[in-house]
Amino acid sequence: MVKTRIAVVDDDVLVRELLVDYLSGQGYEVLGYDGGPALRAACAAAAAAAPHCVILDLVMPDEDGLSVLRWLRAGSDVPVIMLTGNDATADRVVGLELGADDYIAKPADLRELLARVRSVLRRRGGPAAGSLPPPVREPPASAGETWFGRWRLDRARRRLVDNGGEILLITGSEFALLCAFADHPGVVLSRERLLELSDTDPTAVFDRAIDLRITRLRRKIEPVPGDPTVIRTVRGHGGGYEYVPSAAPNYGR
Repeated sequence: MVKTRIAVVDDDVLVRELLVDYLSGQGYEVLGYDGGPALRAACAAAAAAAPHCVILDLVMPDEDGLSVLRWLRAGSDVPVIMLTGNDATADRVVGLELGADDYIAKPADLRELLARVRSVLRRRGGPAAGSLPPPVREPPASAGETWFGRWRLDRARRRLVDNGGEILLITGSEFALLCAFADHPGVVLSRERLLELSDTDPTAVFDRAIDLRITRLRRKIEPVPGDPTVIRTVRGHGGGYEYVPSAAPNYGR
């Protein structure tokens, strides 16, 4: 059985070693990196041993965590937990918009951090590696699949694929939201219900976190992101979101 690998990226050697020691004691294979360049070099040298989860410091001297997160999201859906000593809401918002799955403020309670690691891995459905994969082509989808715009939801591989075989990588939180919508087509789902269906602890996110995640999803899946027709906003009576299913790819009006 593959041992779950965790990468801890933090320039503070004491924090890095503390997290490596603690999580290693919980049965994980944990490697520490002092910044983005070290993580990149390790992934390039041993792609087969890419991490299943990344704990990423926000504030680092040479390259901040948001830059590293952008690099990760350019080719990977590995779960990312942002570790930050900055309580500013703006930083958390940007991190979530860029694709972070969760965040925790320093000084982190180790038991809480462990719970969050387990949560993001559980939402992902197991320790599938978050490597940076090369382009892959797939055959066209068969009938009866779930479409979000031009993209078919591939639940087995936790991603989106179009009819030409192009793959769109998504984060763990985005996958959970898509599954929630796919399981409730034509149903108006409140923010609270979406948090519940996507297995997100409502106490662990700030208000309107679902709005930010859906905005990020729309940029990826909507034929016209500014005029959404796949995931509609429903106003009144508490509001919410509705997935409008289609029997075939939707390339826009």
